[in-house]
Amino acid sequence: MKRGDAVAGAHEKADRVDRRVALSVTALAAFLTAVMGSSVNVAIPTIGKEFSVDAITLSWIATAYLLVVAICLVPVGRIADIHGRKRVFLSGVVGWTVTSLLCGVATSAPLLIAFRALQGVAGAMLAGTSTAIVTSVYPPRERGHALGINVAAVYTGLAVGPFIGGIMTQQLSWRSMFLLNALLGIVIALLTIIRLKGSEWTGARGERLDVAGSLIFAATVLAIMSGLSVLPSVLGGWLILMGVLGLAAFVAWEARVPQPVLNIGLFRHNVVFAMSNLAALINYVATFAITFLLSLYLQYVKGLDPQTAGMVLLAQPVMMAVFSPLAGRLSDRIEPRIVASTGMAITTVGLVMLVFLNDGSSLAYIVAALVVAGFGFALFSSPNTNAVMSSVERSSLGVASATLGVMRAAGQMLSMGIATLIIAIFVGGVQITPQQHASFSSGFRLAFVIFSALCVAGIFSSLARGRVHGELPESRHTEATSLRR
Repeated sequence: MKRGDAVAGAHEKADRVDRRVALSVTALAAFLTAVMGSSVNVAIPTIGKEFSVDAITLSWIATAYLLVVAICLVPVGRIADIHGRKRVFLSGVVGWTVTSLLCGVATSAPLLIAFRALQGVAGAMLAGTSTAIVTSVYPPRERGHALGINVAAVYTGLAVGPFIGGIMTQQLSWRSMFLLNALLGIVIALLTIIRLKGSEWTGARGERLDVAGSLIFAATVLAIMSGLSVLPSVLGGWLILMGVLGLAAFVAWEARVPQPVLNIGLFRHNVVFAMSNLAALINYVATFAITFLLSLYLQYVKGLDPQTAGMVLLAQPVMMAVFSPLAGRLSDRIEPRIVASTGMAITTVGLVMLVFLNDGSSLAYIVAALVVAGFGFALFSSPNTNAVMSSVERSSLGVASATLGVMRAAGQMLSMGIATLIIAIFVGGVQITPQQHASFSSGFRLAFVIFSALCVAGIFSSLARGRVHGELPESRHTEATSLRR
């Protein structure tokens, strides 16, 4: 073998090691955040009893985190492109560890909500860099498989989260979940420092952060979410109107600045990118609040303990974790819109099944509905992510990753907003007791009617994205000569 060939082979081997390490570390972080989100939902009723707070306040334990993630994700993604994705990722892991510890020692509901909001900053750092790091190191022909593994890590976390959360809440304390997250955060931080030492990825080194655009975006998200939380009051309507005006101002501003925090042009000129992101938004709006609403239903209406409720909720994310890698591989060979749209249709069936839940519904029926919804979401998520990341040039991968993260966070936030609004209308600002079970059940069914209708609309959005395979510029199929920039 020639010396040049040997050197090239050594570099290729090192590159592959970097790819595996990057995928492993980001997958662990994705698993960690997913475990936290799903386990907290199971513990919410127990937290409510300890702090003696109503259901609307309880919903903010999840909503505060999602709100801050939605506010911070775009500017954090841009900062990562400018200063380095690994640096921001590591800062997110450290921040996650510290805020998990703070949540675990919170002495009141307002303090817990405040610490969850701080945790949202760290969550944005992780969500805004994980997918970008994976897409930076993997060539297009391997990207679907890598993204499928990353998505499977999320769903594995969602799968074990309710189970672990239920056991720890019942046998130890809800605080133990946060303390466990802090411990796992330390492990991931050490792995990142030791195994990814010297690796860094940037896409916009030397450019500047659009501070004004970031502030407009933050104010817009805050106004819309705050408005949803106080509807149907007049104040809620005014806040939402202000949010819509803020969104228009944000779009106008981003279209004129030379280095925008979010490239609006991608939505205007790239149909695959725009419709895939819209499909992701709709899908998350329609599905994210499933665990929150079913956790309340199972524990308040059905009278299950947290551990049993967690085991029931396990059905949906298990299906996601098992079938997401397969869906990712399929999207490398079959048009992503076909696989993803089929998944959206199957998810709709699962949501419609949940509309018909009542006091006498069997656990077998509930599990069946979750299995159907979980299988559908697995078929949707990986192919849709692959479509987004494959629809742009390599130089725009960071922007694509951040945008998809915004759609995910915004969808989750709006899903919780809809659930919170319905609870406020049907139950009000009181703790859920047997006297409120009938009202809660009525609101529960209405929520899933809305989510089912949204999912139907999402099918058409997914189908409208057009072709991905065979329609991309040659540069999108060219591997980088080096993983490090």
